[in-house]
Amino acid sequence: MMSLVAALIWLVVANVTGMLPSKDYHWRNAYRLIAVGLPLLVWLIYENGPWWGLVFAVAAGSVLRWPLRYLWRWVRARVGA
Repeated sequence: MMSLVAALIWLVVANVTGMLPSKDYHWRNAYRLIAVGLPLLVWLIYENGPWWGLVFAVAAGSVLRWPLRYLWRWVRARVGA
């Protein structure tokens, strides 16, 4: 239960952070959110199961969509697609 509360707090903080102005286009904040969000995702899956983990991963992906796009481009360039 505590992992669900922590995940919801993370989502609120991520959305509020996205609304604030930033000089580096939020990249520094995105790195921090990822560093906190990945262990939180593991904790959420461990306590509540993979479905809640999937819900959180989708919600986090909607907040961190630009880092995911750059990661996808980087992976495609490395694979050679």
